Amino acid sequence: MRDISWMTYIMLILASYRLTHLIVFDKITEFIRKPFVKKVKVETDAGTETKEVPTSMFGYLLKCYWCAGVWSAILLGGAYLLFPKVTFVFILIFSIAGGQSIIETFVGVNIKKVDYFSNLKKKE
Repeated sequence: MRDISWMTYIMLILASYRLTHLIVFDKITEFIRKPFVKKVKVETDAGTETKEVPTSMFGYLLKCYWCAGVWSAILLGGAYLLFPKVTFVFILIFSIAGGQSIIETFVGVNIKKVDYFSNLKKKE
């Protein structure tokens, strides 16, 4: 087995995070998930909501963040161990995108907090 540097390990984590998010949440991969889910109307206290429900185990895999994360890690980690030079390019791209999305989420949440607290202050 190869020795993996801490930097490569962090890059693998970020790349796996981004690939998982791409599979489970992103609009661009919706066409992959669509045949394996159905829309169901659910009654809640707030009214009627539409939810996507998996129709098969594969659909569950595509909608489950934890499941897709395990398979993304296996795919990227295994590919890196078998074909390090080729896989490193994909890992680099996905890790940059993963880091960027984490930063964007952090900034977006904090912007919403600032707006929320400034609106509270205006009401006082």
